[in-house]
Amino acid sequence: MSGWHYAPLTATGVIEAQDQDQARPEAGGELAERADLLAHRQATRRARAGRAATGAAGLAALLVLWQVGALILGDQVALPSVSQTAAQFAHYLARPYPAQGKPLWFDLYISLRRILIGFVIGVTTGVAVGAAMSAWRFARHLIDPVIEVIRPLPPLAFIPLFIVWLGIGELPKEVLIIVGIIPIMAVTTVAALDEVPEDLRLCARTLGASRRYTLLHVQIRSALPGILTGMRIATSGLGFMIMQAGDYLNTALVFAGIITIAMAGLVLDAGLRGLLILADPSRRR
Repeated sequence: MSGWHYAPLTATGVIEAQDQDQARPEAGGELAERADLLAHRQATRRARAGRAATGAAGLAALLVLWQVGALILGDQVALPSVSQTAAQFAHYLARPYPAQGKPLWFDLYISLRRILIGFVIGVTTGVAVGAAMSAWRFARHLIDPVIEVIRPLPPLAFIPLFIVWLGIGELPKEVLIIVGIIPIMAVTTVAALDEVPEDLRLCARTLGASRRYTLLHVQIRSALPGILTGMRIATSGLGFMIMQAGDYLNTALVFAGIITIAMAGLVLDAGLRGLLILADPSRRR
């Protein structure tokens, strides 16, 4: 028996042993949660990469079909090839078209400037109108019929009036964008504010917030994801250069201008998507 050693069993030893037994499953559970979170993040990254690869494959397939169709047709006026379009884009990016005109980058700048001015004014006005319609029933009953009458009308129908009233400068073009955006943003804002839970408004009022403060800092903040979605729907330029190119049957440059508009639209839409993700953390997946 001299080879055996017995450790004395004390109350302290029993408590420490119990604490260790309890700590083991807790530590194991924490490790399991971390592993699950890591696996979820990896799966999310793989899904995003898969979506990006699928989208790139779709665009590549479209370019291949375009190139094949142009080669089969053999008429660069009716359908220029991808390579011809890219060559025209690169040639006129820094050269004026027509000769007395402006280069492609300047036309893009003018279009984006026009859109930005009209877009900001239209969105601000539309959100203000929608907030007023949501907050005051009288304003909704007063403005809603006007919105419903104007909304189905295409903005291009107002061009003759705007030329008569405002001339042929930049102002009528900017006003045309504003007129097209305000009804969309007003309707979208009203719908987004109507979806805000009533409990949020009541809690803010119970805590002493005024109606104005509640509308600006609680309701509109909660409705921001819906409002940003409406901003993505409500967006228009480079038209002069495209029309000039069409008049001279330079179809490759027409396609280059259209692709430039599409690329600019994608960049603007990506920016609005980023704002939407910032405003609504639940979309970060």
